[in-house]
Amino acid sequence: MRILLDTNIIIHREASKVYNQDIGLLFHWLDKLHYEKCIHPATVEEINSYQDEEVVNTMKIKIVNYNVLRTLSQDTSQILHLNSLDKIQNDFNDTAILKELLNNRVDYLITEDKGIHRKAKFLGISEKVFKIDSFIEKVSFENPELSDYKVLSVKKDFFGNINLKDNFFSSFLEDYQEFEWWFNKKSDNISYICETNGEVKAFLYLKVEDSNSENYNDITPVFQPKKRLKIGTFKVESTGYKLGERFLKIIFDNALRNNVEELYVTIFDKREEQQRLISLLEEWGFVHWGTKETKNAIEQVFVRDFNKSVNANPQKSFPFVYRNVNKFIVPIYPEYHTELFPDSILNNESPRNFIENEPHRNALKKVYISRSFNRNLNPGDLIIFYRTGGNYQGVVSTIGIVESIIDNIPSEEKFIDLCRKRSVFSDAELKKYWNWTPNNRPFIVNFLYVDSFPTPKVNLNRLRELNIINSAPRGFEPIENSKFVELMREARANESYIVD
Repeated sequence: MRILLDTNIIIHREASKVYNQDIGLLFHWLDKLHYEKCIHPATVEEINSYQDEEVVNTMKIKIVNYNVLRTLSQDTSQILHLNSLDKIQNDFNDTAILKELLNNRVDYLITEDKGIHRKAKFLGISEKVFKIDSFIEKVSFENPELSDYKVLSVKKDFFGNINLKDNFFSSFLEDYQEFEWWFNKKSDNISYICETNGEVKAFLYLKVEDSNSENYNDITPVFQPKKRLKIGTFKVESTGYKLGERFLKIIFDNALRNNVEELYVTIFDKREEQQRLISLLEEWGFVHWGTKETKNAIEQVFVRDFNKSVNANPQKSFPFVYRNVNKFIVPIYPEYHTELFPDSILNNESPRNFIENEPHRNALKKVYISRSFNRNLNPGDLIIFYRTGGNYQGVVSTIGIVESIIDNIPSEEKFIDLCRKRSVFSDAELKKYWNWTPNNRPFIVNFLYVDSFPTPKVNLNRLRELNIINSAPRGFEPIENSKFVELMREARANESYIVD
């Protein structure tokens, strides 16, 4: 397996000061899997052009540890089109690097460059271009026997029970002079934490702020009075298990529970981990508001409107969904159900079997694979998941919102690439599913997990009594709005996320 590493990855790896803690874990996986670490000649040229001669000489010594591509592929019409839009040398270098991936000279590309990711999407190869954390997720899922993280569960705990000397908190101590004092003052406050082998991997502190009790004079522009949820302290290290999305679910659940109007976070943007967190927040609807003046430095302020409204992109307004959309009920087998929806665990299942140590369990963005003849789903449509099991064990458990549909998939390889990041299936299972009925290839529904219904859940027998469905669903079966209303009422669902 040949992995092409962009210049920014090499710089992070070989710099005298570590700017991204996850870089060590990335190279740990590359070495463990015996992947060939490749760099493009453009990377060598870029490093040689640095002004600091000492840095150049140091990097020249270290760069021998990588395989420089000895030959380069021919331009394609797509590459020529991108070149016509490129303006500076870095743009041309980015396109040149992508060309080798497009022409299958390498298997994957790892880069933190947003511009390269945008170009990869245009070229139709985005599933082969990874950021550091997404590549770690990929290899962790594909090689669970090699993972160092056997248990990664999120729990609530008091500040006073948490080891502030853990290396995880070193960046906070460096960025905030008063962090140790502040942390100790919070000793009886609740936080959310994820640990493995005694080491902290993620941490979150939330604070509900009343509209009239807070002073926002240090924020520019000044906040107007609102009930807000402040994301006070938030950090996630790359583990390969989508902890960022798991913690976002905790944030949104708290926002719903406390009926706030807005979420906000103040954050520095000088570290790679902070920039990655900002990108995650923006992906889920946070926008830049302004700045906050502190004695440490100027922080950036990001806000997320939490009034009940729905965006055309479901992520931007998650978890809110429209009631007046198409709704479907769809089956999922027991062996996959709680793997995909750990929050929808049944009374007769053991939570110990479903600790969040698989990427798809933590993810809000999930995938459902189907060969249903009904493929008329649209972004924003609602899906009710029915866990199969007969009259009394078969239950409706979970609600999701459609993000996108992918049909007419050209090949098995493309199918596996599209499913791998979100699916509960192994590559072998995906191959089997693809080839099960050659004249009816599967399609993919990318969806967002919204909520799990309370336990005990409504079973098939009760659904029949209420005339919601007559039999267990097969494929995507439409459900009328009146029956959806009845189902939600019977399921005792939390409807605070539904917009009329």
